[in-house]
Amino acid sequence: TGDLIEPDDGVVAVGSGGPFAMAAARALVRHSQLPPREIAEEAMRIAGDICIYTNANVAIEEL
Repeated sequence: TGDLIEPDDGVVAVGSGGPFAMAAARALVRHSQLPPREIAEEAMRIAGDICIYTNANVAIEEL
């Protein structure tokens, strides 16, 4: 239909560890002054510690 879904807080996540990464990223966005890339990196580290299907081997691409 062409509809776009945009998150209210600017944080999105996909994949098996997505909910864990999203929770971590939301907390970091709300309670830190980290730049976006560092928030993404730390959120993925936290998700990797929690989710058995997620690990610390990630590649982050910036637009």
